[in-house]
Amino acid sequence: MDVDVVVIGGGAMGSAAAWQMSRRGRSVLLLEQFDEGHQLGASHGATRNFNTAYSEADYLDLVAEARILWDALAEETGRQLLDLVGLVNHGNLPRLRATRAAHKLRGIESYFLPASAAAERWKGMNFRGEVLVVPGAGRVRAAEALLALRQASEAHFQYSTPVRDIRVLAEESVVVVTDSQELTARNVVVTAGAWTNKVLGRMVRLPELVVTQEQPAHFLPLDDSLTWPSFNHNPDQDDPRDDYWYSPVYGMLTPGEGIKAGWHGVGPVMDPDARTFLPEPVQLEALVRYVREWLPGVDPESVVPISCTYTSTANEDFVLDRFGPVVVGAGFSGHGFKFTPAIGRVLADLVDGVQAPSRFSASRD
Repeated sequence: MDVDVVVIGGGAMGSAAAWQMSRRGRSVLLLEQFDEGHQLGASHGATRNFNTAYSEADYLDLVAEARILWDALAEETGRQLLDLVGLVNHGNLPRLRATRAAHKLRGIESYFLPASAAAERWKGMNFRGEVLVVPGAGRVRAAEALLALRQASEAHFQYSTPVRDIRVLAEESVVVVTDSQELTARNVVVTAGAWTNKVLGRMVRLPELVVTQEQPAHFLPLDDSLTWPSFNHNPDQDDPRDDYWYSPVYGMLTPGEGIKAGWHGVGPVMDPDARTFLPEPVQLEALVRYVREWLPGVDPESVVPISCTYTSTANEDFVLDRFGPVVVGAGFSGHGFKFTPAIGRVLADLVDGVQAPSRFSASRD
């Protein structure tokens, strides 16, 4: 046996799994097909929302655990990983009320503000109705988080090493084949993002994973003295003024780059090895229109598109499951990054034979 566990995919989730398993005393080798710090997947970039505005118990459990683990990782590595600048949620008031009710049951601080009070507090934003404010949320320093996970892990990270084949030999024996080696391990953890289906082939049966090329963008603030929370904005039900929207909008301040805003999971379906990296012009025009109407504190003409991939299931739930010696983590794109250290714990548990919540089963209905 060359190693206890091989992790395939060195983005956020693979790095977190390697960190968690190495903490448990397992020998871990992580294989990443591209160079360190590449921008071809879903984990690059400086910031992500740290959003606790969920109403589902499984996600609230995970994000609460993630907060504890982010803080522990920050203390261990000496890196600041969370900026708790607050999160504002607006639009679709019934959904926000359900979230507030779930928060109240769990003792999570959140409260409603009238639109006028929210606009006075955050002068760079417009609001139509009541706003749900979550003070203990904000943003994750995503690039720093990846560095911290690798710094804290005792796993070995091997870059520029694509995996060509996985062969299951027995319940606790699997061979991972690269261009230069055949590695025998007790388990393999596949966290390959947009390449999940390509890595696994027909080895396991997963819910459909759709890969899209997304195009959020940065916009320059007009006044550097403005304060910016992270934000999620849902279209109002049956309001024709929002008919041009493609999806809910998310956003945050990315220090040094501007205000990031984007549609959620509606980019063109794309083979990750055949991406254009070019924005879809009609969607981009609609995003600029959104910014012009809703973010008066930025220059809508300063738009700088960003290209990234999403890998999503139909209902946006994650896939966290085990198939013999093969553990799979997939379908995180769009809202997974905030959960990263907790997902690492779940993947390590799966390696140890502990089931994940049934919501994340590959065989769920």
